[in-house]
Amino acid sequence: MESSDKSKKCEFVGKVVSDKMEKTVVVEITRTFKHPRIHKILRKTKKYKVHDEQGLAKTGDIIEFYEGRPVSKTKYMYISRIVKSQFAQ
Repeated sequence: MESSDKSKKCEFVGKVVSDKMEKTVVVEITRTFKHPRIHKILRKTKKYKVHDEQGLAKTGDIIEFYEGRPVSKTKYMYISRIVKSQFAQ
């Protein structure tokens, strides 16, 4: 078996909300779901700190990132690519 079969990456897509730290961006993911009891559509957001070695992602970009080994206490996600840039023409 190859190593890629063993370690299946969890990939996420989210919007960068902050790029003020060095080599780190804060990405927000919004998910919607129907509440099982009150049958109302709810929206839940979660923020992740993502490791960005080159500093390519800027605020407003849509990026794809994945889970990996921890870099620090709260940072365990890595950027894989920028899906849509805020300033792209």
